[in-house]
Amino acid sequence: MLRLSKLTDYAVVVLVQLDSSGGVTTSPSLAQETGVPEPTVAKVLKALAAAGLVVSQRGARGGYRLARVLEEISVARVIAAIDGPISLTACVDGAVGGCEAQCHCPIRGRWDPVNHAILSALTRITLAEMRPEIPAATSSSAFNVDPLTAPRHAPSAAE
Repeated sequence: MLRLSKLTDYAVVVLVQLDSSGGVTTSPSLAQETGVPEPTVAKVLKALAAAGLVVSQRGARGGYRLARVLEEISVARVIAAIDGPISLTACVDGAVGGCEAQCHCPIRGRWDPVNHAILSALTRITLAEMRPEIPAATSSSAFNVDPLTAPRHAPSAAE
């Protein structure tokens, strides 16, 4: 089963939250806003900063901000920043030393096209696509009642 690590999942959550914060945000604030424990947020931010996805700012008004807009950050880049290169098997793309049967393996190199397809798909998806959608205002809101479908009330004696 292919599954992202919890840290990668948290990294996506933190990056999307940083975008919605719109500026410099502290690690404790991000923890409170996302529900992710603060030590985990700090660990994720450190890795994201090392990968150039966020920028840290020191000082009284310090914290973290996005290094680029979400439209320029792919899911693949976040995975690589947290978990390292995306590889389905130890021998993908000619890697050496990850498999005991590597020298005699009849399918050595056959996973490469599968790995490339997954990497390509993850590279095409940006974090902008991971933002929660904000529901658009509709005419059926409490303030905009359609008179044709609104419930009618009987006039009271006072009216």
